Amino acid sequence: MATSPHHAEPVAIAILAKAPVPGLAKTRLIPALGAHGAARLQRMLTLRTLATAHQAATGPITLWCAPDTRHSFFRALAQRGVVCQQQPEGDIGARMHAASAWQANQPGSLPLLILGTDCPALTAADLQAAAQRLRSGTPAVLQPAQDGGYVLMGLRAPEPGVFAGVHWSTDQVMAQTRTRLQALGLSWWEAPTLWDVDVPADLHRLQALGPLLAPSTALIGKPAPIDSHY
Repeated sequence: MATSPHHAEPVAIAILAKAPVPGLAKTRLIPALGAHGAARLQRMLTLRTLATAHQAATGPITLWCAPDTRHSFFRALAQRGVVCQQQPEGDIGARMHAASAWQANQPGSLPLLILGTDCPALTAADLQAAAQRLRSGTPAVLQPAQDGGYVLMGLRAPEPGVFAGVHWSTDQVMAQTRTRLQALGLSWWEAPTLWDVDVPADLHRLQALGPLLAPSTALIGKPAPIDSHY
């Protein structure tokens, strides 16, 4: 008998986010936006991603914060019920695996979707589709990015080998991840490719989203301020 959507297996979501500190956040956009403008965009993208995850309602959400959880933005979100954890040291692969391993040690050991905050084009429907693939037994799901990386990785269980030997922040990330999955004997499903916001050339597509970029503050409260105070 098919599982009712209201009784579907929960799929957790881990969001990796940098603090909106001028000079730390979205540094490749500083030439176009200035340091403070890039930090404001980081805050907006984080709120947008949180709102999308809440709308998807696939399962518990954890915000993995860098460099730690002490920034006023993260503290304000925590006060409004957002579960915040500190990202560990290491490259992005080590951080993603840490989120996966942490989730596996929580009660219920849920499948996990891991995403960053750079893809405002990602929708609740995208997250729900990826979650359903994991529920159906697919070991891994990926949503490629146009720059050669990916905007979403989903795993039914921790797989540290998926993140080994990947040259992060290059256009080889997606191809190398496919190679890793093949080497591990893991099947996977790929969602349609999306774009993310990394460099000034991406800003025109961001502007085209218009009001769609505004986060649903009803879910996460009034946006917290940007500053460099810890």
